[in-house]
Amino acid sequence: MVLAFGGDLEFDPALFEVRRGGVPVPLEPQAFDVLAYLVSHRDRVVPKEELMDGVWGGRFVSDTAVTSRIKQVRRALGDDGHSQRMIRTQHGRGYRFVAPVEARAVLRAAEPIRYTVSDGLHIAYQVTGGGPLDIVLISGFVSHLELDWGDPRHAHFLHRLGSFGRLIRFDKRGTGMSDRPSGLPDVETRMHDVLSVMDAVGSERAVLVGYSEGGPMAILCAAAHPERVAGLVLYGTYAKRAWSEDYPCAQKEEVWAAYAEELVSRWDWEADMRMRCPSADEPMQRWWGQRMRAAATPSTVRALMNMNALVDVRDALPAVRVPTLVLHRLGDALIDPAGARYLAERIPGARLELIEGEDHFVSGDPDQILDAIERFLHELPAAEPRPSALAAVVAPAGPRADEVADGLVAAGGRRCSGPDGRVVVLFDGPATAVRAGLAQLHAVARLGVAIAEVPRDETELDAYGVLTAIALADQAAPGSVWLTSAVRDLLAGSGVVTEYAGEHVIGGVEPQAVFRAL
Repeated sequence: MVLAFGGDLEFDPALFEVRRGGVPVPLEPQAFDVLAYLVSHRDRVVPKEELMDGVWGGRFVSDTAVTSRIKQVRRALGDDGHSQRMIRTQHGRGYRFVAPVEARAVLRAAEPIRYTVSDGLHIAYQVTGGGPLDIVLISGFVSHLELDWGDPRHAHFLHRLGSFGRLIRFDKRGTGMSDRPSGLPDVETRMHDVLSVMDAVGSERAVLVGYSEGGPMAILCAAAHPERVAGLVLYGTYAKRAWSEDYPCAQKEEVWAAYAEELVSRWDWEADMRMRCPSADEPMQRWWGQRMRAAATPSTVRALMNMNALVDVRDALPAVRVPTLVLHRLGDALIDPAGARYLAERIPGARLELIEGEDHFVSGDPDQILDAIERFLHELPAAEPRPSALAAVVAPAGPRADEVADGLVAAGGRRCSGPDGRVVVLFDGPATAVRAGLAQLHAVARLGVAIAEVPRDETELDAYGVLTAIALADQAAPGSVWLTSAVRDLLAGSGVVTEYAGEHVIGGVEPQAVFRAL
């Protein structure tokens, strides 16, 4: 239990802290003990002799020592002997704590922060709650596993979500308590971090809950690894972050760029919270500012926002074959609710729930979100085999094609065959596939990369995307990697550079845009 008083002051006996605006106020241990005794007996005047005995345990102490500690406490609280707004001196009688006090329940996670290694980087994770169901929370912009518990409403969100099952949370690489790589990774690489954390905690299948910027990662993971995903919850999120003619329900590039510049240059996270969560009071705004400043630097935030502006997982939506709930608040000023309708219309069997309110962030009326999630989890069907998954298909062609295929398999791909025994290699994401292809490329090799929904346990494939990858490889110039437009879109933010390679007839259909990986 935390006691709040004096506007922005908190007395936390469990942590032996006095905080102003969420930031600890320096206070000597003996002065803290004096404050603790007065606060716990605030219903009456505490005689000086009783205070001496209670704090100093009967040891001799002078009146000057007591007066000195009282002055220290008043100074820490912003009080003084003249105004006596918080500690009042009753001459000849003792002292009394007189500030109005509000008791606040504080929910804390006792579980430790642990680390797992993904691609050579340490990814921080924490497991709370319990039960037969595993729930992986993929948070929005950034997170901080320890500071996430600092706001009562957000702590309530985490604790109640953890009451539905074992809650698995992690800080994405580059933010929070996880390692900072030299550059920020794409959504696909971060998806691999999700799987690494699940492996570390022994989670074979889990419900993914992705909100805001965490949604596209959850979508891609559900499409590429349905055997690991029991269900999908998407709140306040999108398939594409930036406006385009074929996706008008997002912010235009200049609006997004102006917001990013203002945020980085002003570094005013309290104002950001007021926009994301209009119901946020001052303590929540201060907590958000403390959390965000601890979780990322200005350069990281700029890079994150630039990467998020490129995110486009529209081509993965039809491949999501797990039970899906799409939640969105109708008054959300950050993400257009039309984006939620777009998701629900294109993910097979998805349920759409549009709820009242303006808050984008989950701390705004968290029970409204959690009630819908709880209903969804109760209705989850029993586990069923997932016969197909989204994959990036790489087809080699030309001399030494088998040698190139061997190199792709060594890079983590799965060897399969297409029509007429043509070798193709499958990866769980296009960025991994294209990087592996570029690494194996030589002067006469030709590679085609496409996206396909393929059977998980079969090695002989004839999906349209497989045929497309083979056709691309056959038409590509020697020493080049050709990509479909869907692959190019999913590469957004990966750092893989592409260029337009013209319109080509692929697989006997109408001409389509083809791109070259550089």
